[in-house]
Amino acid sequence: MSRQIWSVPNRLRYCAVGLVLLAISITTNAADRYVIDSKHTYSIFEYSHWGLSLQQGRFEKNAGFIDIDSDKRAGSVQLNIDATSVSTGNSLFDTALRSSSFFDVQIYPTINFLSSSLLFDENNNVVALEGDLTIKNITKKVKFTLTHFRCRFMPLYLKSACGANGNAKILRSDFDVGRYTPFVSDEVTLYFAVEAIKE
Repeated sequence: MSRQIWSVPNRLRYCAVGLVLLAISITTNAADRYVIDSKHTYSIFEYSHWGLSLQQGRFEKNAGFIDIDSDKRAGSVQLNIDATSVSTGNSLFDTALRSSSFFDVQIYPTINFLSSSLLFDENNNVVALEGDLTIKNITKKVKFTLTHFRCRFMPLYLKSACGANGNAKILRSDFDVGRYTPFVSDEVTLYFAVEAIKE
């Protein structure tokens, strides 16, 4: 009789342990989150100036995260760019870019890229990102080709970190920043250099 009385609690105890182990397993298999390190992350744009040269500018302030699950070949990226941080090395030009003629930062202070599709090659390396780029509340599909992607343990942080470089081409006019086309090229190449530290 006593064996039957104690058998039920024992079963419940084993079930509880099993549920805990299952929860740990699910948590372990979840995507790892890496928070973007703003000190080592830049968004860069390149355009043709009257066909004479390729000029560049960049946004100094960037935030966001990278979620990646290499085993499931899945993940997502969110990059939030502070449009007010645009920098070309020319203060007058920077002021013009912040104005309503271009980024109109008083109304649209943030540029966003959100990707829920990471593309992997046969060696399980991330080679591209597909997602939505939003500038001035206009959203378009964009594919960034990665030229570099690597994750490793960083002794500096005592944590793992990921870094990547990528690029994509867009048309300025698609986002209502096409002023002075064609003297300044409508086509712009976007580059990013990003590093992110594991939570």
